[in-house]
Amino acid sequence: MTAGGDSADVTLHPADDSGSVRLSGAVTIRTVTAVQKHLSALDAETVTRLDLSDVTRLDTAGAWALLQFRHRAGHGVQITGATPEVDSLLRTVENAWPQPEEPPARDASFRAWLDRFGRRIHAGLMFLRALTAYLGIFLHRLARAVRHPSEFKLTSLVHHCEEVGLKAVPIVALMAFLIGVVLAFQGSTQLRQFGAEVFVVDLIAISILRELGILLTAIIVAGRTASAFTAAIGSMKMREEIDAMRTLGLDPGMNLFVPRILALLIMLPILGLIANIAGLFGGALMAWIDLGISPAMFTTRLVEGTAVSHVFVGLVKAPVFAMIIGVVGCHAGMQVESNAESLGRMTSNAVVTAIFAVIVADAVFSIFFARIGI
Repeated sequence: MTAGGDSADVTLHPADDSGSVRLSGAVTIRTVTAVQKHLSALDAETVTRLDLSDVTRLDTAGAWALLQFRHRAGHGVQITGATPEVDSLLRTVENAWPQPEEPPARDASFRAWLDRFGRRIHAGLMFLRALTAYLGIFLHRLARAVRHPSEFKLTSLVHHCEEVGLKAVPIVALMAFLIGVVLAFQGSTQLRQFGAEVFVVDLIAISILRELGILLTAIIVAGRTASAFTAAIGSMKMREEIDAMRTLGLDPGMNLFVPRILALLIMLPILGLIANIAGLFGGALMAWIDLGISPAMFTTRLVEGTAVSHVFVGLVKAPVFAMIIGVVGCHAGMQVESNAESLGRMTSNAVVTAIFAVIVADAVFSIFFARIGI
């Protein structure tokens, strides 16, 4: 967008005694850098007027530079000598000038706070309702797969068992081993004061078998698997592959949800067992090194002093944790919109939600088993 005639260059004449700065020549995109340089060198406080009488050409870039200087001056610099075309261009650029958005005033009244609180509660309940709906979809499709085995994708189940289970074994085993080492070291430091070092075996066994083994395993699986489910399903949704599946008569619940969640249901208890074994091995090793408790003595104390109920309490949580992680990951994947920002946001939300839900479920299990005396 341009106004005026044509010229090869631009000249800026310094301000006179009245504070008037005169420009001559072409103020265009080719000369706007020089114009900005000259204008920025001026003392904005002393300039009261920009005289455009000798300007032969003005385009949108030049108008932007002039208006930017006037805004920087901040005391109403007048622009004079403009032709009707130049004046029209300046008004157009001025009208298009970005205006800072003022944040809406936040109502601090009790009624407004109650309204915001109620909306958050409603949003949370709707989220729980959506998760329950996806759990229902999984159970319904699983029951249909039992009635019609030909619809079940065994190859997909094996693939996801490898992804969520086999490939997680190294990190789960290492984590549990180190947790066992830390528990043995810290426990021996405290129990040595009372001459009760042998009870470090009970500490390790109960802590790992009952709580830490399956809980930390579920947290690791939630971090790597919930995000993987969300990313995979969300990418398919972004590329409209899920719509294509529905068009071809393929059920996303049967083909996407059932293999993934069922793989978690199968593999998480196995990973929990591996974590228990690795944690006990790490604790036994540190007890042998730090306290001189031989592996034979550790095993004897473990068998005699640890009830089988502790193993049951730990492993019974695994299917529930697996269901939570799988449902949260699949639900988040289906909420992804058609942009990469949405995919990243939902992947992050899935991990946070899954880990939080697993910890809450573990707390509920702990209270429940304490109440019934297990």
